[in-house]
Amino acid sequence: MDFNMKKLASDAGIFFTRAVQFTEEKFGQAEKTELDAHFENLLARADSTKNWTEKILRQTEVLLQPNPRPRCQFLANSARVEEFLYEKLDRKVPSRVTNGELLAQYMSEAANELGPETPYGKTLIKVGETEKRLGAAERDFIHSASINFLTPLRNFLEGDWRTISKERRILQNRRLDLDASKARLKKAKAAEAKAACEGDAVPDFQETRPRNYILSASASALWSDEVDKAEQELRVAQTEFDRQAEVTRLLLEGISSTHVNHLRCLQEFVESQATYYAQCYRHMLDLQKQLGRFPGTFVGNTEPASSPLSSASLATAAATIPVVPTVVGMSSTGEAAISLDDVAPPASGTRKARVLYDYEAGDSSELALLADELITVYSLPGMDPDWLIGERGNRKGKVPVTYLELLS
Repeated sequence: MDFNMKKLASDAGIFFTRAVQFTEEKFGQAEKTELDAHFENLLARADSTKNWTEKILRQTEVLLQPNPRPRCQFLANSARVEEFLYEKLDRKVPSRVTNGELLAQYMSEAANELGPETPYGKTLIKVGETEKRLGAAERDFIHSASINFLTPLRNFLEGDWRTISKERRILQNRRLDLDASKARLKKAKAAEAKAACEGDAVPDFQETRPRNYILSASASALWSDEVDKAEQELRVAQTEFDRQAEVTRLLLEGISSTHVNHLRCLQEFVESQATYYAQCYRHMLDLQKQLGRFPGTFVGNTEPASSPLSSASLATAAATIPVVPTVVGMSSTGEAAISLDDVAPPASGTRKARVLYDYEAGDSSELALLADELITVYSLPGMDPDWLIGERGNRKGKVPVTYLELLS
């Protein structure tokens, strides 16, 4: 390898000068160029963004791939390393079986061995099918969150932040060079002033050694040249520092754009998470209905089935629904002793509701629903708070509150 000794010596000298300047600043023996308050705020915001992005990224990975036990932690870490390698190689990550899908497989195998026609076997099959759907929904959620949320955060830490850190290190070196140039110029001017004072003294030509005056005049000229050289170096150092400060400032101000991008990614993450939980909720409601728990109970279970929503939230929702006055023939449970067609909307008005999920009517008293359609709803006295009366055109029937989004 061909070494450039002059460049190597020059770089070593610059490094030594910076080290001396940095050390003297730490001990308070040298002046330090301070950045303006706005620049310092930009630096602090950038550091805060980087730190919190790292924490959010790590915790989101834990959320998507929980590791409660040491072995699970090892497997989860291995999965993350595998995904990282596939991402760096720009290859698609192979599909991985989720915990829900694995549980579904075990339940199906257990049902086949224990008897698929027995009540327990049939229940295992039904629950296993639901767990399989939950596992598929979980895989879609993890994939969506990884692409729309985790990847942008990693790109910031591995791309933009590395560039910012590099430019900040260069700015730090330029500042050290600038302060070292200021210190060199200050020393040169002090030495020049001292030599000038000695040169201003009237020479005594009767002195046995008059050459001291000549040496003083020569030293004054040398220090004057040194001052000129130091001033030139200071101008160059100041120019390079100002240029680097502007480059770094522009990058730091770009953190605002990073926040906007992360905000959009966060919204997409929330949407994908909401979709995932909505799918899980819908699958579990369907399973409850198949098992006879929605809206009823298990056979032999004397405890009332718990509502998916809290009683407080249902009571709050029901309190805002217009109530039809007591109708002759209505039972205490809210079941109509007469046809629902004879029930008129309350005089106080009705409310609109948007259907969240498709719903298949269980009997003739219920109203089938389609996702995203708008219906009119109201309540009946003594009616189960889990249900409302829904109207769509000339059709009406009971609808579950959990499938609706009440509109103002």
